[in-house]
Amino acid sequence: MRTKMLKLLTAERRLFHWINGRLHNRYLNFWLFYLTHLGGATASIGISLLVWGVAPHTLKLPAQQALIALAVSHLPVAVAKKLYPRVRPYLTLPGTNTFRNPLKDHSFPSGHTTAIFASTVPYMAAFPVLGFILLPLALSVGFSRIYLGLHYPSDVAAGALIGSAVAVGTVALWS
Repeated sequence: MRTKMLKLLTAERRLFHWINGRLHNRYLNFWLFYLTHLGGATASIGISLLVWGVAPHTLKLPAQQALIALAVSHLPVAVAKKLYPRVRPYLTLPGTNTFRNPLKDHSFPSGHTTAIFASTVPYMAAFPVLGFILLPLALSVGFSRIYLGLHYPSDVAAGALIGSAVAVGTVALWS
């Protein structure tokens, strides 16, 4: 059991170093630095409120569901960050690429990834064709968190799972 866990951690660090180190270039530095903010509280809540307030009637229900999913998904993230106080990779792994003003709170799970999935899944559920745009966008935000040296891949996977599960539950319970 311990050997398998060690192998998983080693594989995760290799994947982290590949994304955070080998893939670094000026183009991705620019785009991912700004794209990552779509998973932040200001953007995820603000966009959902804007859609709810001014979009056509057909988008109002998914916007409400996104707002509820955002609020509810924050709870398991907050609990997990307290129970599993994982230090961010840029603070523990020498040579990690990071950017100005990196977060210093706990790494697990990724709150930005949770938020982007919680806020996009209701739109994808209501209008599956939007999945061709929203799913790559959400995956890119999760990828950016690793690229920017702020999260390990498992932090991002957990965030995607939490955000998606809460959003699916919100949509299902709404019916």
